[in-house]
Amino acid sequence: MVRRSIDVEPNFACGNLIKAEKNFIEYAVFVSLFPLLVAGPIERATHLLPQIKKTRTFEYSRAVDGLRQILWGLFKKMVIADKSAEFANQIFGHSDEMNGSALFLGAIFFTFQIYCDFSGYSDVALGTARLLGIELLRNFSFPYFSRDIAEFWRRWHISLSSWFRDYLYIPLGGSKGGTWMRIRNTFIIFIVSGFWHGANWTFIVWGALNALFIMPSIIWRTNRDNLVIVAEGRLLPTLKEFLSISTTFGLTVFAWIFFRAEDMGHAMSYIEGMFSSSLFSSPNFEHKDRALSTIILIGMFVVVEWLGRENRYAIERINLKKPVRYAFYYALVIAIFYFGDNQQAFIYFQF
Repeated sequence: MVRRSIDVEPNFACGNLIKAEKNFIEYAVFVSLFPLLVAGPIERATHLLPQIKKTRTFEYSRAVDGLRQILWGLFKKMVIADKSAEFANQIFGHSDEMNGSALFLGAIFFTFQIYCDFSGYSDVALGTARLLGIELLRNFSFPYFSRDIAEFWRRWHISLSSWFRDYLYIPLGGSKGGTWMRIRNTFIIFIVSGFWHGANWTFIVWGALNALFIMPSIIWRTNRDNLVIVAEGRLLPTLKEFLSISTTFGLTVFAWIFFRAEDMGHAMSYIEGMFSSSLFSSPNFEHKDRALSTIILIGMFVVVEWLGRENRYAIERINLKKPVRYAFYYALVIAIFYFGDNQQAFIYFQF
């Protein structure tokens, strides 16, 4: 198995500049490359312009790989994200009528909605660009399998995180100063990230929470401990890895509540209701039977993501005999048409 670290992505330093582009056509292609226009990944001239300038030839294997990633991206968006959105919207929209267990499920649904919505778009963008002979930056690397918050932010929206690192964190002094400087710089980039998502206190609190969650690894300098995907070369994680993943996932779910809530009052009442005694009762929202099928789909999706976590995307390599492999692809297509009747706008359209 090829050793895959999150650091395989190009590392752009602020001083890594290129000469001004004087060819208007090539510049226009760079700024208007259609797979990127809606939500990224955020590409820089140092990475994309050289690919535009060079001669590209059609490669069958590369095109098939691009189509495969597009298929997986469409499944993530149209099946997992949109089905999760149906229940996340219902529960968050009527949270004052829900008991604790329903509110907990609503937070879980939104957690998978936002991941599959945005990473699904990124997969479609990367696959489409690959059909054109262009390799875009990887934007997600199985973030929900992270063992700490620092690893999560290396694997979530990688192009934006690297942009904040190179153009804000490093110019502020990065981690070269003392502990207080590192704490200050970390809070600044997460608060700015909150502002970037919108002028709402919920986004600011979401950013501040992530800064607080990452503080232990910043203070103890363990933020670079988990660079390689968890349980590399093994089927199952160790108990310590499982507990670390579960804790990180739980903190992430909690923070997403603020991201999804309409305002701070909504977020606080949601959390208060979720952690009430009714957390251990049966969920009381409508259409629970249909929600069960979505939970099963999410469970199957997590299994596929786990099995393919050492690849660039989950189904990049499927070690099955050809008839079974194609049956799996057809199952994804059927699921897209069968479950994809409740289309939702991409979450990141609003940012």
